[in-house]
Amino acid sequence: MSENSQHDHHGHGHGDGGADGPSWTRAAKMLQDASPITVPEGASAMTIHVQWEPGDPGTPPHRHSGPAFGYVVKGAVRFELEGEPERIIEAGGTFWEPGGDAIHYQDGNALDDETTEFVVTMMCAPGKPMLELVEEEELKERAHLRAPRPTA
Repeated sequence: MSENSQHDHHGHGHGDGGADGPSWTRAAKMLQDASPITVPEGASAMTIHVQWEPGDPGTPPHRHSGPAFGYVVKGAVRFELEGEPERIIEAGGTFWEPGGDAIHYQDGNALDDETTEFVVTMMCAPGKPMLELVEEEELKERAHLRAPRPTA
């Protein structure tokens, strides 16, 4: 769900970084191509800048009502989405999540000695908050859907 793709199958003519053609075709570099996505009817969108201090675990387990697309500006994000293994996304990397029922377990700073920053654009269903925390009881009920935890 949150894997990044480096191709442009939509035919927009941007993103290949090739040396041929006018400058506008070389100016944009595709960072991620997420599909399929489901946007709630009547959704609104917001883009936010998040800055975590060194070692900050980030937001507790939560979900979004629509898809979210992020870009790590500085540092490294510890990212974990329900059903996927935890991974580290370094500066220049991207992530996305489908929204809806999926739990976003982690989005904190993976570094203990540096600030981490990312920008994320989220699409929100009408009348829903941008982010809803997941209660401990639901986390226990859905534990079987979480990918195995890394061993230290």
